[in-house]
Amino acid sequence: MEDSKNNKDCIDYKLIGQRLKMARSKTDYTQQKLSEELGTSVSYISQIETGKTKINLQRLAQICSILKADIGEILSGTNSGSDKYLTDEFSSILAECSPEKKKAIYNIISEISKITD
Repeated sequence: MEDSKNNKDCIDYKLIGQRLKMARSKTDYTQQKLSEELGTSVSYISQIETGKTKINLQRLAQICSILKADIGEILSGTNSGSDKYLTDEFSSILAECSPEKKKAIYNIISEISKITD
């Protein structure tokens, strides 16, 4: 049986907070303005952005809605709607492959792309 404490540690709240901060910085929202819209304190927003407080999904959804940020991207760091979706992940895998494996992967992907478009 897994320790429930270990399950909670799987979520990197600091990373989620950093992504929220980056999303906020792409808008005209300051911590003050966001806190006013949410009815919270500036300190609470700061604690979320630094990972010092654990944000729940409902509050995360509210913030993402206000910032017009993709909640999936905030949680995972990837946006399936982006042109660069999984590019880094594929690059990391390919970097570890021999030329023969790269050619095989290319051939497989080429065939799959023909049937899924």
